[in-house]
Amino acid sequence: MPASFPPLRSGRLLVPFLLALAAAAACAHGVAADDKAYFEQSSGAHIVPFIYLGAKHMVTGYDHLLFLFGVIFFLYRLKDVGAYVTLFALGHSITLLSGVLSETRVNPYVIDAIIGFSVVYKALDNMGALRRLLGFQPNTKAAVLVFGLFHGFGLATKLQELALSQDGLVPNILSFNVGVEIGQMLALSAILIAMGYWRRSAAFGRQAFNANVVLMIAGFVLMGYQLTGFAVT
Repeated sequence: MPASFPPLRSGRLLVPFLLALAAAAACAHGVAADDKAYFEQSSGAHIVPFIYLGAKHMVTGYDHLLFLFGVIFFLYRLKDVGAYVTLFALGHSITLLSGVLSETRVNPYVIDAIIGFSVVYKALDNMGALRRLLGFQPNTKAAVLVFGLFHGFGLATKLQELALSQDGLVPNILSFNVGVEIGQMLALSAILIAMGYWRRSAAFGRQAFNANVVLMIAGFVLMGYQLTGFAVT
């Protein structure tokens, strides 16, 4: 992490980004209408379609991707990227599968607010703020695993809203989870390629702090939207 950062200079980009994020916040973890119809009309095992739906959901799940963007922001070695992403995938898979199959229900607004907080947390961690605020550095791998559990529950709550057939439910949900992991790897590959070019540029050192400030504010927007939904329902 850079030893010091310049002042925030991305204000011109921040406002339209946050407006777009606020408008899209309603779709966090959302299931498209045609996908929802397919989920509810499917009976029996449909391995390939559910893998596709899982991958599609992940590559359009911007809240997951914002968190993972923060996680890999200062990871330069593929070994480290693999270790952190595996921990996230482990946590994500545990609660996605157990939440749907055991029908464990949690208020989706609360879970999605925690997912928004995970983005804030990671941005603060990247800026070195957690160490200054708490007086020690929290275990970053443990945090990724724990937040992965919440991210998986967030998706489980959306699937629980659907009238899923019990015929083929287990293989279909397992296939959906495989698709989620495939989509995650595809999205992360694109992010890592873009990050590789960015890190090699002279601007990265100047823009890293600003990028994490934007990431933190995006997390607060997600939290605010979900907490508002919780308060009015």
